[in-house]
Amino acid sequence: MRTTGKTDSSNERELPPTIPKRFCSGQNELALAAEPETEAVVIPITRRLSSGDKQNEGQKTVASAIPVVVERQPGRRQQAWIPSVMLVVAGIVAGVVYIGFHRATPLTANDTIVLADFTNTTGDGVFDDTLKQGLAIQLEQSPFLTLVSEARIRQALQSMGRSPDVPVTPAIAQEICQRVGASAQLEGSIANLGSEYVIALKATNCDTGSSLARVQVTADSKEHVLRALDQGSTSLREKLGESLSTIEKFDTPVEQATTLSLEALQAYSLGRKMMVVKGDYLAAVPLYQKAIAADKNFAMAYASLGATYNDLGESGLAAENAKKSFDLRNQVSEQEKFYIESLYYHFVTGNLEEARRIYELWAQTYPRDDVPANNLGIIYRYLGNYEKSLSEAQERLRLDPASGAAHSNIVADYLSLNRLEEAVAMGMQTEARKLDSPFLRIYMYQAAFLQHDPAGMAEQVTWFANQPEGEDALGANEAETAAYSGLLVKAQELSRRAVTAALNAKKRETAANYEAAAALREALFGNAEEARKRASAALALSSGKDVEFAAGLALALTPPAPRAQQLAADMAKRFPQSTVVQFNYLPTLRGQLALDRKNAGEAIQELQKASPYELGLPGDGSFAPALYPIYVRGEAYLAANRGGEAEAEFQKILNHRGLVVNEPIGALAHFGLARAYAMQGEVFQARTAYQDFLTLWKDADPDIPILSQAKADYGRLQ
Repeated sequence: MRTTGKTDSSNERELPPTIPKRFCSGQNELALAAEPETEAVVIPITRRLSSGDKQNEGQKTVASAIPVVVERQPGRRQQAWIPSVMLVVAGIVAGVVYIGFHRATPLTANDTIVLADFTNTTGDGVFDDTLKQGLAIQLEQSPFLTLVSEARIRQALQSMGRSPDVPVTPAIAQEICQRVGASAQLEGSIANLGSEYVIALKATNCDTGSSLARVQVTADSKEHVLRALDQGSTSLREKLGESLSTIEKFDTPVEQATTLSLEALQAYSLGRKMMVVKGDYLAAVPLYQKAIAADKNFAMAYASLGATYNDLGESGLAAENAKKSFDLRNQVSEQEKFYIESLYYHFVTGNLEEARRIYELWAQTYPRDDVPANNLGIIYRYLGNYEKSLSEAQERLRLDPASGAAHSNIVADYLSLNRLEEAVAMGMQTEARKLDSPFLRIYMYQAAFLQHDPAGMAEQVTWFANQPEGEDALGANEAETAAYSGLLVKAQELSRRAVTAALNAKKRETAANYEAAAALREALFGNAEEARKRASAALALSSGKDVEFAAGLALALTPPAPRAQQLAADMAKRFPQSTVVQFNYLPTLRGQLALDRKNAGEAIQELQKASPYELGLPGDGSFAPALYPIYVRGEAYLAANRGGEAEAEFQKILNHRGLVVNEPIGALAHFGLARAYAMQGEVFQARTAYQDFLTLWKDADPDIPILSQAKADYGRLQ
């Protein structure tokens, strides 16, 4: 688990009208008392409450006391002016009825809102982006209201021929609103009034321009602006038609849900913009760190920093920050609590089944929130259920059609399901909609590899030429591709470049994962000394679970392996609840260690523990070692002289090319299958499998030990 410089002439925003002092109750009474020839008559008028009224509970009526000023003629009886009064009353009643039929209709649970940027006329830059973020946090905790996502707004701006970074003024918000089919636009402003600050919120129907709700609140100081914004947003939710029951249940004050510090909220807002809108995770990191420096108790800043690190492949830092946010979770809103708890079980404990439960509850509580669908899809990928992963990615796309992450996740799921044509078609559609990302381009590179399309792979390499943030990921994939064909020297050079690029980008754990992957490759190919060297380099950079697994397996494949046993013990102790560690990494590593001890039976028994999740993609970010429990189990069956069962395991790898892609075991499965056939005396099938492997490695470096073994075995069948 997976959101810009033109100006607009309409920059001034209208403040809701205040009540002039001359109509205040005290002055009104004095004015009437000073006019002896007039009299105020209070006439009750019955009206029906609308769904936006605070007192509304079904269909109720209330009596409104409306003062009507009428003239009393000297010497005339009071009854003489009653007809005039009644005419006035009739006119008022008609007006009330007219307004009742023509008032703006409150929103429904199916409507969406475009949130415009705040107009800040205070001259204080700390309010830029900050109040919009604070208002969004308040509104997003409502299960009733749904904001149009930043990604969808960005796409709409591009279709309007504007930069994605252009300020979203009220005029631009209205056009976006109409383009995306939203129901309302919401604009806000902050202005000085002496030493006070006036915050105004205004919701407008996108199509008609009619007002849906207006709120104006005042803060007596800069320090109380967020508190005033909180009061205004609560009032706005009520006026827009949300029930009092949900407002009372989901109305954590913005200062509590986020931070008391405007400076911290400003940095957090900029971090969110970098992470969600621009997809620049590296740039988001220092902004979240700045927010945390300004407020050590900013739970969502820790959570967002953890999510950012996870997307960068830094699982250790992701877990560290997710744990800090979890410790502060009791002070946040209900929606943010779902987010924080899900990250905790995902990144810290690794209990994917518990994370799945949280995401499902989140989706039930906030059915129009796209985050749980997105992250559920990622969880299902870890668990090896790609049909469900695809379904959740499609649900995310339905909820947010402009989500680039949803598009790329669908491409990844199609790949995992071996639905290559659909993967490519979806990728091309995503490119056409200008929702590119390094993730998408890596998936397209892999799809071209699986389709034996060198031109398609080259196209993606060209795209990365101007994308330095993805240079390391591309290099690592190119290294795997070279090794898949036995071009080990080339793979070694590409891996070194990938490691260097990751270190230059300050992605230390990512660099360690690349080193560990290179170590595992060398061990599988029989280069024991180089494997140990690369494993040591990886472990010097990181002790992340993915690093320890790959490095540990590399060491176990090149016995004696006391360090591999230590790594297995360390993972068992540090990650007792981790689904991936307990049901994938440890069974695989312990199975290989049992094979080192010539105990095939023990190895097979250990590897059975991985069966429920063996098809999953267990790694985070930069490393996802697919199907290694199956590969080691195939080797264990060969060691036990059970050729038929070994055949089934290696064939399973070949049947799931979309999972293995260009990993070395994808090529070595042909060799394993050939040995399994030979063990069963099926000479023709064995020869065919050997030929498949040797053809794949026809240009391979000649001194690779496993290639020499394959040639020798094949020669004995002639």
